[in-house]
Amino acid sequence: HVQLVESGGGSVQAGGSLRLSCVATGYTYSSYCVGWFRQIPDKEREAVAGIESDGSTSYADSVKGRFTITQDNAKNTVYLQMNSLKPEDTAMYYCAADEEGLVTVGALVSTDFEYWGQGTQVTVSS
Repeated sequence: HVQLVESGGGSVQAGGSLRLSCVATGYTYSSYCVGWFRQIPDKEREAVAGIESDGSTSYADSVKGRFTITQDNAKNTVYLQMNSLKPEDTAMYYCAADEEGLVTVGALVSTDFEYWGQGTQVTVSS
């Protein structure tokens, strides 16, 4: 039974930084893809970044150069380091995971992912 738990959200001023964590348990996959998505009310969930087991990554254009996704396999944790935050980054952030081959960092589509965390709120004030 796969479970994902996010943490690290909070409120910061524009230009500040946060690091989100996604801890996974119950993986049975030999290879996996983890994605970070975000959503604001009445908007579709959008992909932010993704990482595969070999370390391949992808980023939305809106966060390139500011956000970095990394993984610590020993801790079964994926991180999203967010720097130079902007008010438009305000959203609920979710991590999601599924087997590579079913999902890929090359095309992060929220509806393709089976496993989701509960979300962590990020609020950036101007």
